[in-house]
Amino acid sequence: MGGRQVQAARRLLAGTLDGELPEHERVLAARAVVAELGSPDRLLELTAELASGEGDPEGCARLSYRHVLGFDKLLLIDGGPHHMLRAHLWHPERGAVGKEDIHNHRSPLASYVVRGRLTMELYAPLRDGGIEADRYQESLSHQAADWLLEPTGPARLHLTQVAEYAAGSTYALPADTLHRAWSDTTEPTVTLFLETGSGRRRHTDVFTAAGPHPGAVPKVPLEVAEYLGELDALAELLRS
Repeated sequence: MGGRQVQAARRLLAGTLDGELPEHERVLAARAVVAELGSPDRLLELTAELASGEGDPEGCARLSYRHVLGFDKLLLIDGGPHHMLRAHLWHPERGAVGKEDIHNHRSPLASYVVRGRLTMELYAPLRDGGIEADRYQESLSHQAADWLLEPTGPARLHLTQVAEYAAGSTYALPADTLHRAWSDTTEPTVTLFLETGSGRRRHTDVFTAAGPHPGAVPKVPLEVAEYLGELDALAELLRS
């Protein structure tokens, strides 16, 4: 199901990432794939095709939403347990853009900065010293798509690296790498984000120094028309 660009992207993702790979090889493969698919011309063609209704707009809309920190997560290709290809868009004019909580992921990831700029911090746990933070175990509700946050006690973290990624840059991280990223530009930032790996962790770890989190955070999916409209707007942004 899908047009020429959708089918080509699915073949590339499946041919490169399906099957059992050691995590370090999967991370490198994911980085190469997301750089290939994230080239502006190719991503524009893929996005325009999806905006026309190709692919699985109903299924992808159900897994696309506006993040509380001011960026949109638009699912482009759902590879089931093997891979999820998303476009992330930061809109500074919408407000609420800020630093994420420090966190890790359920599976290895790779990202390509299509336009704009991201700043990334990496962290490691410490026994003493460092940054004081509250630790949570994050999972997904079985009844709804809400994030569930269970407090697991205090923690201390050490900042190990700060990096800035301009348009054309890629990065890739193993699943358990603690990090946070944000965009501080006045223009929209677009990244192509790839989660991969069938052996996904059941939960992630979230660390915050900003005070207590609620026990559940709703994840509100986009309507199909809204999802297609956002894809069309993304295609126009990529043309500019």
